[in-house]
Amino acid sequence: MRVSNVTVRRRLIFVLVFGLAFFFVISVRLGYVQFVLGNMLTDQALDSWSRNIPFEPKRGKILDRNDVVLATNISAPTVFVVPRQVKEPEDTAEKLAAVLNISKTEVYKRITKKESIVRIDNGGRKISNNKAKEVEALNLSGVFVAEDSKRHYPYGAYLSHVLGFAGIDSQGLTGLELYYDDQLNGKKGHVSFFSDARGRRMPSLSDKYEKPKDGYDLRLTTDSRVQTIIERELDIAQATYNADGAIAIAMNPNTGEILGMSSRPDFDPEEYKRVAPEVYNRNLPVWAQYEPGSTFKIITLAAALEEGKVDLENDHFHDPGSIEVAGRKLKCWKAGGHGSQSFLEGVQNSCNPGFVILGQRLGKDKLFSYIKDFGFGEKTGVDLAGEGKGILFPLDRVGPLELATTAFGQGVSVTPIQQVAAVSAAVNGGYLYEPYIAKELVDPVTGKVVSKQTPKLKRKVISEETSKEVRHALESVVAQGTGKNAFVDGYRVGGKTGTAQKAEGGVYLKNNHIVSFIGMAPANNPEIVVYVAIDNPKETLQFGGIVAAPIVGNIIEDSLSAMGVEKQKGQIEKEKTWLDAPEVVVPNLVGKKTKELTNLLYNLKIETSGKGNYIVQQAPQAGVKLQAGKTIRLFLGDKKDVED
Repeated sequence: MRVSNVTVRRRLIFVLVFGLAFFFVISVRLGYVQFVLGNMLTDQALDSWSRNIPFEPKRGKILDRNDVVLATNISAPTVFVVPRQVKEPEDTAEKLAAVLNISKTEVYKRITKKESIVRIDNGGRKISNNKAKEVEALNLSGVFVAEDSKRHYPYGAYLSHVLGFAGIDSQGLTGLELYYDDQLNGKKGHVSFFSDARGRRMPSLSDKYEKPKDGYDLRLTTDSRVQTIIERELDIAQATYNADGAIAIAMNPNTGEILGMSSRPDFDPEEYKRVAPEVYNRNLPVWAQYEPGSTFKIITLAAALEEGKVDLENDHFHDPGSIEVAGRKLKCWKAGGHGSQSFLEGVQNSCNPGFVILGQRLGKDKLFSYIKDFGFGEKTGVDLAGEGKGILFPLDRVGPLELATTAFGQGVSVTPIQQVAAVSAAVNGGYLYEPYIAKELVDPVTGKVVSKQTPKLKRKVISEETSKEVRHALESVVAQGTGKNAFVDGYRVGGKTGTAQKAEGGVYLKNNHIVSFIGMAPANNPEIVVYVAIDNPKETLQFGGIVAAPIVGNIIEDSLSAMGVEKQKGQIEKEKTWLDAPEVVVPNLVGKKTKELTNLLYNLKIETSGKGNYIVQQAPQAGVKLQAGKTIRLFLGDKKDVED
């Protein structure tokens, strides 16, 4: 049958159009793959061929406010193996095991796994640099040493509970290491090499290196000079009293910046696995909750003054040794009481009946309102994990007895950091600040501050005038009351003692107290508040004024000196007791002849340096008070040296 030309033509046109359409589709598809999917497919291919040797970032350092390094990193390489590149597994396992001092069987299991890359965890992770060099010297196929690091705390147990520690994966586990883990951690890097399906390296493709990004450095508010003083004093206290525990906090009352914080027992963060969890998991200054005792009287005092319920010098009361409330006798610490006294003397003597009276004048609504305004019953917000919030009586359960005991610090539980924040507000003009310890995050490469924490004012609690009265009362406690052992010549120290019974099973323990002292200085313009609590000191009278007060005095004196705070005049004269050694005011001896000394310094020892008949310098300077029998050093020369 003959096909017409028209039909043939139509068929040819159809074939041509179909062919063109097919070619067009293929061209579009190839173009899409080439230009749109090309990079992605290339990356996937390289990904399937690549093997990554990870490079860990350096965890950010932790520094004090003066850039003293408190936590850093030291090199600790890690061994990796690419199983498919291992030519002789038996021999490789034997040699690696010998260098790393681990089981050959364990190594063999690891390096024969059907994985692209494995890490030698037990014994091959975070090894010394010397070990790493030994592994590299073996020159084993498929065995690689990657740069890694581990956390290092240069000062051991120093600031241990605050710093906390990081685990083997450089992850923060406790303390600041945990609280600021996201900021301290960096981003991992790696070296990529390329291999075929059999795991053999592909020399035609060069290795690719992606640099790790190190974490931010963390600069603290702590001052290592103050912290060192605190650590020293707590070590001495532990050695002297064999206490069950000890706590110390130093804070700038005008900002909430924590200058120092420590507790006992402490631990070495690099050896935390050797310490019981209850030691390293409890940062006592923010975690511990206990009855504050008489240090809490500062709050009752501030509230009574603010509400106009007392005139400290002109109002008087009688203390027979106890006061009866709701059928119960609440005793004063002094048997027989203090007799008739002004309320200022009641503060100096830490007289419980006097504070019961102040509590009654305030009433439960007012007193508990001030207690809450000063921050008790809630967390302070300090940037440390594990903070407690204390325990207060619910207001509807506060009767006359609960009101009375709360007024002198019994029957409530508070944390040390709450007390420091509250007393800071009582003496700084009435401003309650949120305590904090992390000051800045710093880029380790550029040194630029990337974020900064500033003082956070919560609220104003009392007036400046009331705060001034509180400071005067606390200074008189140290000069003339129960806090005499915290007195520092030249620095106007104020403070309050505390002696609190410990309860167990709802019953107070006998001869087992937490003795404390909270102090501030200078009293006219406070720059530091220091709190110290010693838990169950042995072989001593368990009173805050005997045990804790001198520790606070030492911390304040040395800290203010280290901070460059000059000594001041206008100090309330210290009331002497029979225990106080006589003092001598050092006279001005510069310019005097040596032969005049015999009549001037009969109760001070003299050491001289140099030659000559005149005194050209002296140490200490004129006006300083020394205990009789102490030594004064004199520098001798000629008269012209004096004039110069």
